[in-house]
Amino acid sequence: MSPAHWIALALLGLGYAVALLHGHLGLAALPALLALCCTTLLVRQRSGWQRALGHTLFIILVGALASHWLPGFASAKVIDRVVFSEGALPFSMYLNLDKPLIGFWLLLACPWVLTLRGRGVLSSVGLVLPLTLMACLGGAWSLGMVGWAPKWPEQTWIWALNNLLLVSLTEELLFRGYIQGGLQRLFRHQGLALIAAALLFGLAHLASGWQWFYLASLAGVGYGLAYRLGGLPAAVLCHFAVNLTHFALFTYPMLAPA
Repeated sequence: MSPAHWIALALLGLGYAVALLHGHLGLAALPALLALCCTTLLVRQRSGWQRALGHTLFIILVGALASHWLPGFASAKVIDRVVFSEGALPFSMYLNLDKPLIGFWLLLACPWVLTLRGRGVLSSVGLVLPLTLMACLGGAWSLGMVGWAPKWPEQTWIWALNNLLLVSLTEELLFRGYIQGGLQRLFRHQGLALIAAALLFGLAHLASGWQWFYLASLAGVGYGLAYRLGGLPAAVLCHFAVNLTHFALFTYPMLAPA
């Protein structure tokens, strides 16, 4: 493994050791950690069926970790039913310990998710971000889901750190680096890989309603274009910028039903 991967592993171990000491990680989480280690070993094998089994088991673990179904993870609630602007639904936020394991696994088991593209990161974001903002936030406005509500509450910094490191980075590692990048490597078709990853990103938001599926799919197209042009860093920055613009300038998370 490269030095960057050893650093990621050390940070993972340190972070989860601190969580264990503070009671946010229990021994019941050990089977999930061991399962992730086993899938890492499988996907690094030369045998095709072993690699396929490893990826299949990882996808199952992704669903369980992202849905917070596995025991042993006690996420800290840092925002509790705060109404950030008039007419908005109350918002709560947890610092999740289970979902970030998805991103760390991908960094360690599939280093190809970090493959960079030819165009610069900032130029890629500058090209894609305005169109993505107009499509997503303009679409949310036209659907009556958000209104103009500029703000910078005291919780902004903890929200931003959580959204950048535990949400945007993890989701882009999974949907763009792993799914879009993996499909592109498998089928050698950039357009198909981009659309498939975007639709799966939309499906991940479907439980919140068809509107969120529609908007998340549009966002996924934008993040996919950023990934195609500037690699994973461009996709992460584009994702975070859309979320931060939503948080700081519009109703967050959305307007309450009339």
